[in-house]
Amino acid sequence: MKISVVMPVYNEIGTIEKIVARVQAVSLEKEIIIVDDFSTDGTRDLLKKINQEQENVRVLYHECNQGKGAALRTGFESATGEVVIIQDADLEYDPREYPVLLEPILDGRADVVYGSRFLGGPHRVLFFWHYLGNKLLTLLSNALTNLNLTDMETCYKVFKREILEGMNLKSKRFGFEPEFTVKVAKKKLRIYEVPISYSGRTYAEGKKIGWKDGLTAIFTIFWFRLFD
Repeated sequence: MKISVVMPVYNEIGTIEKIVARVQAVSLEKEIIIVDDFSTDGTRDLLKKINQEQENVRVLYHECNQGKGAALRTGFESATGEVVIIQDADLEYDPREYPVLLEPILDGRADVVYGSRFLGGPHRVLFFWHYLGNKLLTLLSNALTNLNLTDMETCYKVFKREILEGMNLKSKRFGFEPEFTVKVAKKKLRIYEVPISYSGRTYAEGKKIGWKDGLTAIFTIFWFRLFD
């Protein structure tokens, strides 16, 4: 089974070569679709080099900054694998865990798999308020979708590419996570969670999500559950 690793990128000059190497090291048939969301720190120059040197890498470029959700939509449109894996470019998530994430799909139990940072995997100890915010957003999402996820906001979402048909994703920024979850729930797909490790980074190290994105997520949950 071929997998499509879709990687949104924005100003990750310090990590992009490392994360691509880590994804390439996973022994699976794959294509890597990188969507640069108008980086301004030199990331684009590195991506052009990677694109030329690695046959299974395809780099797509936004001509203005649109956000993670928009970058993912661009990547999904170009994916050709049977299964899609979302991969952030910041080294917080470990591609060596792809086999664990894929197992419920490959053995026929699941259509969608979430990699949960809160099911017992090792993780870097960081911000209490981020942890609490994630838990509250997941609780709200669960209440409105009747799911029992532990980590709705996780980057690691793995799914059969066919489920994107008719989904009509709209969120441009970090609202992608709750929108995708609401729409997966509406489709009544089989969802699994598996534990993953997590090496979170600080704002000084380049973390981008903030409290405003949390407020947007709350609006997104209500909007796509009640009105979309």
